[in-house]
Amino acid sequence: MSKDIKKIAQLSSDEAVCKLLENIEEEENTVFTRAESLKPCPIGSGISGVCCKNCGMGPCRVMENEEGLCGATIGTISARNLARSIAAGASAHSDHGRDMAHLLSLTAEGKAEGLKIKDEPKLFKLAKTLGISLGDKSVNEIAKETAEKAMSLFGQQTGEIDFIKLAPKKRQEIWRKYKVVPRGIDREIVEMMHRTHIGVDQEPENILNQALRTALSDGWGGSMLGTEITDILFKTPVPLAAKANLGMLKTDEVNIVIHGHEPTLSEVIAELADDKVLVDYAKEKGAKGINVVGICCTANEVLMRQGIAPIGNFLSQEMAIMTGAVELMVVDIQCIMQALGQLVKKYHTKLVTSSPKSKIPGAIHMEFQEVNAVTLAKEIIKMAIDNYQNRKHTVCIPDIRSDLVAGFSHEYIRYMLGGRFRESLRPLNDGIIDGRIQGIVAIVGCNNARLPQDKYNNFLVEEFIKRDYLIVQTGCGAISTAKCGIMTPEAMEYAGEGLRSICEAVGIPPVLHLGSCVDNSRILSIASDIVKEGGLGEDLSDLPAAGIAPEWMSEKALSIGTYFAASGIYVAFGGEPIPVESSEEVKNIMTSGWEQKFGGQLEYIPDIDELLEKVINVIQEKRKKLKIDIKKERVLMDMEARRAL
Repeated sequence: MSKDIKKIAQLSSDEAVCKLLENIEEEENTVFTRAESLKPCPIGSGISGVCCKNCGMGPCRVMENEEGLCGATIGTISARNLARSIAAGASAHSDHGRDMAHLLSLTAEGKAEGLKIKDEPKLFKLAKTLGISLGDKSVNEIAKETAEKAMSLFGQQTGEIDFIKLAPKKRQEIWRKYKVVPRGIDREIVEMMHRTHIGVDQEPENILNQALRTALSDGWGGSMLGTEITDILFKTPVPLAAKANLGMLKTDEVNIVIHGHEPTLSEVIAELADDKVLVDYAKEKGAKGINVVGICCTANEVLMRQGIAPIGNFLSQEMAIMTGAVELMVVDIQCIMQALGQLVKKYHTKLVTSSPKSKIPGAIHMEFQEVNAVTLAKEIIKMAIDNYQNRKHTVCIPDIRSDLVAGFSHEYIRYMLGGRFRESLRPLNDGIIDGRIQGIVAIVGCNNARLPQDKYNNFLVEEFIKRDYLIVQTGCGAISTAKCGIMTPEAMEYAGEGLRSICEAVGIPPVLHLGSCVDNSRILSIASDIVKEGGLGEDLSDLPAAGIAPEWMSEKALSIGTYFAASGIYVAFGGEPIPVESSEEVKNIMTSGWEQKFGGQLEYIPDIDELLEKVINVIQEKRKKLKIDIKKERVLMDMEARRAL
């Protein structure tokens, strides 16, 4: 049966995904077909009023100038709904950070099978940040104390979480002035849920102040811990070359897909894929080897450290199974579609859930515990090998893949710009000051089936780099750009003259892959270091920088956007529906209100061209305030001019 190729092309900018959609059976159920048949709720999405479900008298549908049964206004309900989503997003990333802290503790005690400290200098740096003296303690003693202090940040009830002091001093003063400095990670999330219970906090601005505090406990707390400890255990990333997209699946090898967000089991599986005993076992079963690839942020984690290919982002997870080439997909937490449990019944693929926090009907549950990583990883790999001979569909792997360079940790960026003994961000600051780089834009976030996959993400990346804006990326947004081939030094042809001159001199792409979505904390660290380097203001709000989530869908994205806004950065979200559309009061608080108090804001702009123009205008206004809006010509100095200096 012929298919509407033009219609399929409107669903995704990923050519590999489109080819699979062209070849699958007409009645196949995918996220793309579900998005077409299932329309968003006009009430719950904020398009037509708001829906409050926070008590048993509701749900209450409230329109403008109306009230819920308890008297709650449309502004109060909108603020509560948004705040609860921010709390959920913050809890997701922070719980990830807690698990990494617990893993560090077990590793220090020698109880985490196959794991050890791989970045001792970073451990020592984190220990000092958390107020731990090094003395003559052993590495494991320092790791144990660091882990215990890290875990205490979650239950801390008073004071300030330690990472706050890494922000510029002026930013810390602003947070203290408006009483949004997080006291403890869990405390802020719990208080946010309490305040949004019926009959508690009813002033939208006060509700959203606590939402800011909750988000800050994520960005400058749980997420930052997650990133730091992952680097300590699995090594801090450095640039490496890899390839992306579904074409990295192999027809003649055992294909294992790792998917989710917690890296531990996935890192071990990736390391064991080259184990001679397991490879020989695969050859006995008729395969030429074992091929481990990734989806979503687990893909980013193992890509950054081991060069494992990311074959897709959020909307590609069903597509991987539909190639008929995946023997096993192992998933842990976050952004995993329940539809996979039904889909694998039509294919030979085995779906394995590994987290005690997440089970899926139709999946095999093989629970990961920190003490059994290697043993469990071997069991999973053997299960995949045994399944190789059970392929029942014609294998259809799109012959599409792109080169990429990833692994730009904030530590490596400092080393890259200054060298081993003089690491510095000075060349970056100078490039921004003299106008060769106009600013820095973080383009991050998810895929959303209500939008063409990757389209707006890739459009913005291309438009910004040709205008001399350096792009930093994480999460599914980073995989989008990797798949379309703009994440290599060769992509310099897309960049403007100024940006290209710096990238060529340093040897970097115009788009920097910084890691998974929890690694947005790396962007906070880089931004803070830029301020400390000097010449671009005294606070994060002075920087010619912005953040964009053009295809967001996750509550984690709301937390990320909010902690960047609270840190003084302008943030724009794309797509529809807009969760606060019905309340002008809430929209004004998040834009002009936050701008006046915190120097940042979070704005929803569905039109992608309008979003592009707004971000450029915001950054150019920052340049004007810094008095660096006039581009300076580079002057080659002769010896006489140097003597004069």
